[in-house]
Amino acid sequence: MALINLTGDAFNATVDTDDIVILDFWANWCGPCKMFGPTFEAAAEKHPDITFAKIDTEAEQDLAAHFNIRSIPTLMVLKKRTLVFNQAGSMSPAQFEQLIAAVRELDVDAELARQEAGQA
Repeated sequence: MALINLTGDAFNATVDTDDIVILDFWANWCGPCKMFGPTFEAAAEKHPDITFAKIDTEAEQDLAAHFNIRSIPTLMVLKKRTLVFNQAGSMSPAQFEQLIAAVRELDVDAELARQEAGQA
């Protein structure tokens, strides 16, 4: 799906439809956000099967509040609607590629089943 600007109105439809969604919570005034932007955009071009969603915390305050965003940039990754990564701060291109590879390899269903079995 590549790169989108995600709003609160489209959030549920996006995460319901797309297998992997990488969220970049940012603001126009944020220097580190601007520095990470090209890395995020390059990864979106390289991985067109993943949804890379930028969420402007100024315009989407309700969504930022829902996710308890306290620092930007904050990266979150949802796989099959399950939050599998949450980190404030930017990443180098190599670190970001490692994260993407790890998320691709993660079997969310097996992990959830393992957690449920441990709680039973």
